[in-house]
Amino acid sequence: MTSSGDRGAGQPWARRFFAIWAGQAFSLLGSMLVQFALVWWLTSSTGSATVLATATIFAILPQVFIGPFAGALVDRWDRRKVLIASDGLIALITLGLVLLFASGRMEVWHVYLGMLLRATLGAFHFPAMQASTSLLVPDEHLARINGLNQGLQGLMNIVAPPLGALLLGVMPLHRVLAIDIVTAFLAILPLFFITIPQPSSRSVATDANPVRAMLIDLREGFRYVRAWPGLLILILVAMALNFVLVPSGSLMPLLVTEHFGGGALQLGWLEAAMGIGVVSGGILLGAWGGFKRRILTSMMGVTGIGLGTVLVGLTPASLFGVALAGMAVTGFMGPMANGPLFAIVQSTVEPGMQGRVMSLISSGAAAMMPLSLLLAGPLADVVGVRTWYVMGGAICVLIALGSLALRPLMEIERNGHTQAVASEAAAPAS
Repeated sequence: MTSSGDRGAGQPWARRFFAIWAGQAFSLLGSMLVQFALVWWLTSSTGSATVLATATIFAILPQVFIGPFAGALVDRWDRRKVLIASDGLIALITLGLVLLFASGRMEVWHVYLGMLLRATLGAFHFPAMQASTSLLVPDEHLARINGLNQGLQGLMNIVAPPLGALLLGVMPLHRVLAIDIVTAFLAILPLFFITIPQPSSRSVATDANPVRAMLIDLREGFRYVRAWPGLLILILVAMALNFVLVPSGSLMPLLVTEHFGGGALQLGWLEAAMGIGVVSGGILLGAWGGFKRRILTSMMGVTGIGLGTVLVGLTPASLFGVALAGMAVTGFMGPMANGPLFAIVQSTVEPGMQGRVMSLISSGAAAMMPLSLLLAGPLADVVGVRTWYVMGGAICVLIALGSLALRPLMEIERNGHTQAVASEAAAPAS
């Protein structure tokens, strides 16, 4: 089994990792352009909120239901090949959409199917990339790298929408979609020349039936998390935070129109303020690396997100600039919360289990999205949109402060995966 001290030991690690990272950055841009273009087409073609909501569901469901199985398979397979295959197949799906749009035969259900298939492959790509990062990057640099990843995501959130709008103004939609095929090629190219270390499998499944073997691997992933209290609490905290924070983004247009009396321009300013905050926070975390105990950096970030959200909810209608500041704080603290969290998993969970653990985190967080939206919508109609911001932000702060009192969570980095292994060994077989 690859030990934590061996991770990223290849020389020079930075050149190898950033070659892959740069390719994936191009691929992210292409994917976000596709998302913007498809949503714009659905909006302009149907004008239906139901259609847009349905498209969102199709983009979420694969992560919820397929994510855990994808993680188990990623831990079995060669992660470099998983990245190549997922990026390549996503490009083929985009090519199909390009041909449908170019021929004038595109229908709404084609977009639904395209989003579903792309999200399904993304459920494999995410854990494979996260688990590969821990094998390419030394432990002491993981928080910085995750900070850069968060900053990149924020930058794309700023750049992709206006770039997509600009491109749609000068070329047909199918050519905008075709950009994703080019960026997928740029993501795949370095993977043909760079080797990603493959850890010894943590799998105990040797059954000849591949489905049964995968289910055994998946069960082992659940047992691994259950046997490690600190990791289990970390996942539950991530799920709880997603539950209270996700509706804030969905309700933002109503906050702008009903409270601030603004329109699309004001909504754009709020989103831009958050994006600028994310980029700034990612850059700072990339340079600083956070506190030595990464969990403290993460909880500091969660506290900041909560306070920024409360500030937005409490801002009077006449002080829109204060709301912009609150959104900037929320965005700035996002990388501080998320970057160290991923670094903790990458540095403490043994490599052969990381695909499964990453998928459980992302699947659990994704599962909270439709549940929270079902609650937040009716509640906001009754008590007002601002109340959700204040309540959600306050709960976020309480979760962060309460987490500081949970010893298993605070000591998660010190114990490492040995606690889970020992607990599993002591537990009766199920």
